[in-house]
Amino acid sequence: MFEAKFQTFSDAAAPSLGTARLKLLRAELERRGLDGFIVPRADAHQNEYVPPCDERLAWLTGFTGSAGVAVVLRDKAAIVVDGRYTLQAADQVDTASFEVVPLAETTPERWLEKNLPAGARFGYDPWLITVDGERKLRQSVAAAGGTLAAVEGNPVDAVWTDRPAAPLAPVMLREAALAGEAAADKIARVQAALAEQKLDALVISDPHSVAWIFNIRGGDVAFTPLPLSWALVPKEGRPTLFVDGRKLSNTARDALAQVAEIAEPVLLERAVEMIAGSGATLRLDQATAPALLAARIEAAGGKVSSGPSPVALMQAAKNAAELAGMRTAHLRDGAALARFLAWFDAEAPKGTLTEIDAVAALETFRRETGALKDVSFPTISGAGPNGAIVHYRVTEATNRAIHPGELFLIDSGAQYEDGTTDVTRTIAVGVPTPEMRDRFTRVLKGHMAIARAVFPLGTSGAQLDPFARQFLWAAGLDFEHGTGHGVGAYLSVHEGPARISKLGTVPLARGMVLSNEPGYYKTGAYGIRLENLEIVVDGPAVEGAEKTLLAFETLTLAPFDRRVIETALLTADEIAWLDAYHARVLASVGPLVDEATCDWLRAATAPLAR
Repeated sequence: MFEAKFQTFSDAAAPSLGTARLKLLRAELERRGLDGFIVPRADAHQNEYVPPCDERLAWLTGFTGSAGVAVVLRDKAAIVVDGRYTLQAADQVDTASFEVVPLAETTPERWLEKNLPAGARFGYDPWLITVDGERKLRQSVAAAGGTLAAVEGNPVDAVWTDRPAAPLAPVMLREAALAGEAAADKIARVQAALAEQKLDALVISDPHSVAWIFNIRGGDVAFTPLPLSWALVPKEGRPTLFVDGRKLSNTARDALAQVAEIAEPVLLERAVEMIAGSGATLRLDQATAPALLAARIEAAGGKVSSGPSPVALMQAAKNAAELAGMRTAHLRDGAALARFLAWFDAEAPKGTLTEIDAVAALETFRRETGALKDVSFPTISGAGPNGAIVHYRVTEATNRAIHPGELFLIDSGAQYEDGTTDVTRTIAVGVPTPEMRDRFTRVLKGHMAIARAVFPLGTSGAQLDPFARQFLWAAGLDFEHGTGHGVGAYLSVHEGPARISKLGTVPLARGMVLSNEPGYYKTGAYGIRLENLEIVVDGPAVEGAEKTLLAFETLTLAPFDRRVIETALLTADEIAWLDAYHARVLASVGPLVDEATCDWLRAATAPLAR
């Protein structure tokens, strides 16, 4: 009945091939006179999701996680992964060939500094390392007494004989009604920012920003509608869009040609060198720009200004049309979620459902809206102890039945042409324990504290982050991830530069969309996370206020599981907020679902009894 078309559950790891592939790579390194090489899980844009042709780390090691770095030397090799992936890496990688190193214990640079022999020549691909990454790499190699060498042509590619071809998904023009601002006007705003910052040009290396400024979308990577591309925006004159011409229909080419020159990506280096040749200062996005471009600019006589792209903040603050689209997308998504939750409530207590069944069902309900373009990330579907793994991804090997007496955590999202969604609910299967109810309610109180927050203009995410943790802290508990991330408008579900976390230093601004997702995780037992998306909006009018105030408008429309709420822990104001939210969910979503689902929704959103 249900199937997942946008997600797979196979474990693509091939640890048995790791030793043979490592041998091939070492032979290629020896041929090039290199004693070592670094293999990051990255493409030239530092994308979160990369096309199959850039999955070099997975090909070499068998590790399929979304973040990691392999360091290969003549006689040893290591793969460094963060805490999300320590167990996964140990399962997927041939540990006889690769040492699995937790990032909490050491960084790739520190491992390299400790293990690189003096006098060694260590290589890196300057397309895959940022300027800051290159600086750190150079320091560690120098400290070990070695020499750092940029390679021309990645040595992994030389031995990866069946490497997939680069993607060629068609570039799609974004409708004006959804974009809300013409590309020419966006370009003018960016050029004004360049003039204000005394910059001669900007290299846009983040394809999300290229998509935003030119009002285009694509399909070159999974889960995010990206056209892999670059742009060069001068302070004055026409920008240049660097994109494979095979992706452009005549209609798309004609529309883009009205606002920009169009060139093949291979011409990017030459274009950057030409501007730099006059002594110009070019801004490179410190988070995404490859070190190779910085080297080309400096060699041509230009100056590199490494810092945040001015596009990022413009892109993060959604305009009225984008926000209208996001609201419509969340309403549609709310109906699909209601159908899923009602179905799950009926089927899960039988004890026959699995984590994969839940993923397939939720994706099916979303596809049946007729508007789903993709899921916005692989669904996290964790039953019982698997719910305690923060970024758990179910595979056929790990798939677990959902048993009565457990909590089930499902974190999912959708890509619709009018907006991107991301929502997490934790559901009781059977009767939750008193401890589960206590922890769930503390997480819910933190969630509501963010949703109800009123704060002055200029407030950063780091200042709001304790709001979400305070009730857990009071019980000596916490969670080890950020409270919220930015979300794009039919773009990345993880968008910068603002976030709600201990490290979130960017002030929140009107129109930003951020997640609100505190959690609690008891290893080996259960996990709890409650996530809605929020829009930063104008705050209430306060008599005598000396500061401009901001607040949040909740986008997501899905009930919280009332069975896991310990009402005695809530204040009257919290109960009032939750009852009002549930009433809004019922009024908004009820008319969009079938009668049986609406009946379930009425019960799920009933006012709390104190």
